[in-house]
Amino acid sequence: MYHKEEVRNLLQEEGVSYRWVDHEAAYTIEDMERMGIDADAAVAKNLFLRDQKGKKHYLVVLCADKQVNLRSFGETFDLGKLSFASEERLMKYLGLTKGSVTPFGILNDINCEVRVFIDKDLEFVDELGVHPNDNCASVFLSMKDLISILSKFGNDISFVEIPNQ
Repeated sequence: MYHKEEVRNLLQEEGVSYRWVDHEAAYTIEDMERMGIDADAAVAKNLFLRDQKGKKHYLVVLCADKQVNLRSFGETFDLGKLSFASEERLMKYLGLTKGSVTPFGILNDINCEVRVFIDKDLEFVDELGVHPNDNCASVFLSMKDLISILSKFGNDISFVEIPNQ
C-alpha cells in the first residue's frame, strides 16, 4: 500500500524533481486556497466516481477552478449515469480516505480497475499540486513526471477536454 512516505520514496527512486509541502489537513480546494498552498502552482481537483451499477470506477483530475457536470461527462465518454463513489469504495479501490483523493491513489489499485481521465488543460503544466495519498501534504511536480510514474502501474489514463460547467 502506498501511503505518504511510500509516495515520497517512489518519487526519489524515480529521480523525479518535486517540491513537498506538509500542512494541516486540506479536504477541499477551498482549504488549499485558505492555506495559500495553491499560491504559486496549479492544484488539481480530483473526483472519484462510479457508474450507476457500481461496477466501474473513474478518477477525474481537473483544474481546481473547474466544475464538471457529471451527467454530460458520463454521456460524452459513454460511461452512463455517474455519481460520487462512497468512502468505502474510495478505500477499497484507491486505499484513500475522504479528502485525500489524488492521482497517486491509483498506485494502490492493484487490479487496475479505475479508469483515469485528466483534463487536457493540465497536460503541459510545469508544476501541479496533488496530495501524496494523504491530505496533510501536497507534492508539486510536472504533469509529465506524474504521468510517467502513473503509467507504470497499468491503469487506463486519458487526457480529455473537460468544459467548465
